[in-house]
Amino acid sequence: MFSIGFVGAGQFAGSFAKLFNAHPGVSRVTATDLLPERAAALVGELGLAGVEDDFDAMLASDVDAVAIFTQRWTHGPLVERALRAGKHVYSAVPMAFTAEEIAAIIDAVKETGLTYMMGETSYYHPSTVFARQKAADGAFGRVFYAEGDYVHDMDHGFYAAYQYSGGADWKRTASFPPLKYPTHAIGGVLGAWNTHAVSVSAIGVPDQLGDGVFDKSVSMFDNDFSNATALFETADGGSFRTNEFRRVGLGHWLPESRFTFYGTESILEQNSSTTHWHEKGEPLSDVTELLQPLWASGADDPVLANVDPALHDSFISGHAPIHDVSELPVEFKGLGNGHMGSHQLLTHDFVTAVNEQRLPTVNAWVAARYTMPGIVAHESALRGGERLRIDDFGDAPA
Repeated sequence: MFSIGFVGAGQFAGSFAKLFNAHPGVSRVTATDLLPERAAALVGELGLAGVEDDFDAMLASDVDAVAIFTQRWTHGPLVERALRAGKHVYSAVPMAFTAEEIAAIIDAVKETGLTYMMGETSYYHPSTVFARQKAADGAFGRVFYAEGDYVHDMDHGFYAAYQYSGGADWKRTASFPPLKYPTHAIGGVLGAWNTHAVSVSAIGVPDQLGDGVFDKSVSMFDNDFSNATALFETADGGSFRTNEFRRVGLGHWLPESRFTFYGTESILEQNSSTTHWHEKGEPLSDVTELLQPLWASGADDPVLANVDPALHDSFISGHAPIHDVSELPVEFKGLGNGHMGSHQLLTHDFVTAVNEQRLPTVNAWVAARYTMPGIVAHESALRGGERLRIDDFGDAPA
C-alpha cells in the first residue's frame, strides 16, 4: 500500500483522485495546486487526506508517489524532479514536450528503479482492446496499415478547459500544437500493433478562424496549426496515419478517437457510430455493441460541478463488454469511469505496478513511443512535410 499526492487539482484531476482514494492499494491521497483554493476544494469534495502548499512541499512530504495533472507542456520537468526526489509517478498525457525531456525521464526511471506510467486512455479504448486481442491471436495476418484519429473541436469543451486552466492569458496556451498532443491517436494504434514509428511526414493546416487562439502573434508556442495530419513508417515495414484536428465539424456526443486496422487476412473498421470486423471471404460482422461503453452512474457527482457539461462524457462513461474488469477492486463499483471506460483500468494498472514492483502497461518506454512520433511530426509539418527520422528509446527492460 502506498500514498500519493496530486499535483494539479483542475477539472481532470478529480476523476482520478476519486479512484485513487477509493483503491484499497492506496493508503491516502493529498493534493496541491498553484491556486490553493482549488486543491482545498478537491480535498473537501472527495474527503482526501490534506493539502500541500506547493510542488516542492509535495516532494518534501512523505508521500510515496505523485500524480502529475498540470498543464500539458509542463509534465516532463515535473516528472523528472519527482522521480529524482524518490517518488513513483503517474502522469497525464503527453509524456513530455521535447525529445530531451523524454530522454531525461527514461534515464531517471533507469537510475532510480521507480515506477513511471503515462495515463494514456486509448490503451483501453474498446477498439484498441479488441484489435490487441485479434492481433495476439494472429487473426489480422500481417497488420500493414492503421489509422488513428483524435478529432476534438475547440467548441467541444476545449475553450472552457483552457479558460479554466489558463486564466487571463488562456489564448496563449490554447494554441498548443495538435501533433504535440499525439498520444490519444498514436497510443490507440500502437496499443494494439506491436511496432513503433521510425519516420514521419506531416502537414499542418494554418488556422483561419481569427479568434486569437491559433495565432502566432499570441501563441506561446509560435503555433498557428489548428489541424494536422501525419503519415508514419513503422519498424516492421508498415505505415499508419493519424489526424489531430481542433477545427472540425464533429457531431455532438460522438467519440473523438476512432481506430482502423488493415491486415492481410482481416480488417477492423471503426467510424463515428459503428465498428465492423472483416474476415477475408466471410460476412461482415458488426461488433459495435461489444465495443460500446455503457453509461456509468455518477452524473450527479460533485466533482462534475466545475466541469463544462460538454466534457461530462469524458468523466462518467462506463466499461464496454470487451473490457476485462475481473481484477478491478469492488470499491470502484458505481464510481465514475471516463474516456471510453479507461480511467478505472489505468488507475488499477498503476496501483498494482507500484505495489507489485512490476512495469506498468504504459511504462516510460511505451510512453516514449506514443509521444516522440508526434514531436517529430510537428517538426516535419513546420518543414513543409519533410520526411524525418524518429529516434527510438528501445523496448522496456524485461
